[in-house]
Amino acid sequence: MTTLQELLAQKKALERQIEQTKKHERGEAVNRVRALMAEYGLSLADLGAKSPVKGKSGGGSGKVPAKYRNASTGESWSGRGLQPRWLKAALASGKKLSDFAL
Repeated sequence: MTTLQELLAQKKALERQIEQTKKHERGEAVNRVRALMAEYGLSLADLGAKSPVKGKSGGGSGKVPAKYRNASTGESWSGRGLQPRWLKAALASGKKLSDFAL
């Protein structure tokens, strides 16, 4: 009968072997993709992908630049979400959205 320590050692050895195999097969896959890209003259842009960014997951949203600005107060709006009060008031008084465009 196998002891717990022996089983744990086997598990650790298998996990190490799995990691090594993953790295090896991943490296081979990357090499095949690079060879195909070189053969057909493709770049990341051709694949519709951005350059990979390590350590950052997708789905994050950053600050969006302003599209509209109130020249008198300096307040701005990105054009996303609800219109701010200053813009609603200005539009109600007869001004056009294009008057505030940057």
